[in-house]
Amino acid sequence: MRRSPAPALLAAGLVVMWSSGFVGAELGTRHAPAETLLAWRFLVVAGPLAAWCLWARARSRGGRTRAARTGAEGPPGSGPGGGRARGGRMTGRDAAGHAAVGALAQAGYLYGVFAAAGAGVAAGTVALIAALQPLVATALAVPLLGERVRPRQVAGLALGLAGVGLVVGADLRAPGAAPWWGYALPVGAMLSLVAATLLERRLRPGGSPAQALAVQCGVSAVLFTALAAATGTLAPPADPGFWAAVAWVVVLSTVGGYGLYWAALARFGVARVSALLYLTPPTTLLWSLLMFGDPVGAAALAGLAVCAAAVVLVTAAGPGTGRAGLRRASARAGRRGPPSREPR
Repeated sequence: MRRSPAPALLAAGLVVMWSSGFVGAELGTRHAPAETLLAWRFLVVAGPLAAWCLWARARSRGGRTRAARTGAEGPPGSGPGGGRARGGRMTGRDAAGHAAVGALAQAGYLYGVFAAAGAGVAAGTVALIAALQPLVATALAVPLLGERVRPRQVAGLALGLAGVGLVVGADLRAPGAAPWWGYALPVGAMLSLVAATLLERRLRPGGSPAQALAVQCGVSAVLFTALAAATGTLAPPADPGFWAAVAWVVVLSTVGGYGLYWAALARFGVARVSALLYLTPPTTLLWSLLMFGDPVGAAALAGLAVCAAAVVLVTAAGPGTGRAGLRRASARAGRRGPPSREPR
């Protein structure tokens, strides 16, 4: 039977869109401080997302009302068999979960990445440090989420780490203008994304992807606007290059990157998404070549090949992660206390 191209397209889209964020950070901080760029990034995207969700909710209510009059639907919010439909109405508890995830995955992660770019750390170096997230997330997913990681996947993850080391090793060894604390910023960003990934997989808050992204972007807009106002950097520059950078990070990095990240996480599991993120450093170098004319040397090409081999090892390891592991984790949690919700 012919395989669907959807998983491959999802994986490729995630790598490209996620990599665009590192380039967007360097592009935007050439025109304004990181706080200004991040505040306007989320102010621009939060409003339309919230309006879309309100419109979709009103349309859904109208559809349920018409269906109820004809007797064609069960209780509101129910799915087949009376269960809650995936992507249904978001409860207050769901919104709180998405808010916590957004504070970590967007506010915490992005501030570290953009502040590092503003401090002069090269995009490739930031991508390398952020690419350590897979090892940490996968290691913690075993005890916390009950996901099973096979030896072949472990080997792939280790190979991926070696690959990203090849890609930006020369940059790390070269003397740079960035201060020492600039390299600590992407480390903190990586740990914030690890926490967000594990929290989302543990809570599995309900609602559609658009609703989740709207809540997360709304929280980030509040946090970054407050930070920019407190530091006196909220006023945007008149430079058209700044607004081009805002459009770049809104369309490619926020809508594309985060939307595909959570979609891939739900479909593939932590370990496989972690392996795909190993492709972001070499892809970032390709972005930098196209955008800024940065040369791509032999080390970058070798690292790209090693990262590709690592992804093959992890993604071809068979079903050992994802929903099955979460069901085992939910069963263990049920024995310890109140039953957990079944993953959707």
